[in-house]
Amino acid sequence: MKLATHRSGRALAIAALAATTGLVIAGCSSADPGSSSSDESFTIGIVEQQLANPFFANLQQSAVAAAEEAGLDVMTAESQSAGDSATQVAAIENMIAQGVKGIVLDPANASALVDIVQRARDAGILVVTVNTSLEPADAADASFETDNLAGGALMGEWAKASLGDAEPQVAMLDYDLSDKTAGARHDGFLEGFGLTDDSPEIVGTALTESNVETGQTAMENLLSAHPDINAIYTINEPAAQGAYIAISNAGKEDQVLVTSIDGSCAGVRSVQDGEIGATVMQFPSRMGELAVEAIIDFVETGEKPSGVIDSGTTLITDDPVEGVESEDSAWGLENCWGE
Repeated sequence: MKLATHRSGRALAIAALAATTGLVIAGCSSADPGSSSSDESFTIGIVEQQLANPFFANLQQSAVAAAEEAGLDVMTAESQSAGDSATQVAAIENMIAQGVKGIVLDPANASALVDIVQRARDAGILVVTVNTSLEPADAADASFETDNLAGGALMGEWAKASLGDAEPQVAMLDYDLSDKTAGARHDGFLEGFGLTDDSPEIVGTALTESNVETGQTAMENLLSAHPDINAIYTINEPAAQGAYIAISNAGKEDQVLVTSIDGSCAGVRSVQDGEIGATVMQFPSRMGELAVEAIIDFVETGEKPSGVIDSGTTLITDDPVEGVESEDSAWGLENCWGE
C-alpha cells in the first residue's frame, strides 16, 4: 500500500490500520479532526472505482485537492476491478472506525453498498455519492452526477438538426441497457431526436462493450446490413472511435454523423479531427469538488444536501447548429479530462 507524504499527525496514526486495508491517507493539518470548527481540520474519506480509468482518477484527484485546499485530512481507497464492492465496503468500515466526518463514494455496485452506507449514516457520517447513485438513490444523503438523460438529449438534438432535410437513418451503438447510465443516455438521445425505440428511422441497433474494438465490429455489421445509415448514437467515445474506423474503411466519412458522450481529451481530439461530429462533455472534477464542499458545509453548519444534483454537461462540436448550445473543440481541450 502507498501512503501519501502529506499527512497530519493523526493521519500517521491511522496509517497503521490502513496498511491492512488498502487505504491511502493524505492531509495537511495536525489539528484535532474531531472538531467541527471551520478553522480546525477533520478527516473525510474518498472511495473511488479503479483509478486506471482516467475518469475515476480525475474525479478522485479533484476531490482530494479540494479537501487538502480546505485543510482537511483525507483517507482514500479504490476498488480493484469493475463491480468490486467488497473492497469498497472494507474501506468504508475502516473509515467509520476512524471517525471520518464525511465520505465521498463512487459506488462499484449500486445495491451492494447500501447496508454499509446506512451504517455510516447511522454513525453520523454524511455520505454523498458521485458519478452514479445507489439504488435507491436516497440510500445516500445526496449524489453529484451527470444527468445522462439530458446529455443524451443534447446528442439527439444536434444530430437531428445537423441532418436537416435528409431522411434519418439512425443506428444505435449501445451498452447493456439495464445499466442505469447506458439506459439514460439511450433514452435521452431518442428524446432529443424525437424518436422512440419503435420508430422506423431507427434502422439498426447493436450492443458494444464500450470500447474501440466492439464499436468497430458493431458498426461494420450495421453498415453491411444498412448501408444508408447517416447518423449514429454511441454509448461513449471509445465506441465512437471504433465506429469511425468502420465508417472510414467503408468510405462513408461524409455520409455518417457520429455522436457520443464523455468529454475526455481523446474524445475532444476526435471532434477536432472530424471523426466525432459532436460529443457531450461531463465534468468529473466538478463532481468531486461539489461533494467535498457539501461535506464541509455539513460539518460547519449541520445542513445536509439531498437528492441527485446535476454536475453539468456541455455539447462539444465544431459544427454548431441553431438552437442547440455548444462549445467548440478548442474550448473542449481546455476543459476536458484524461489524456
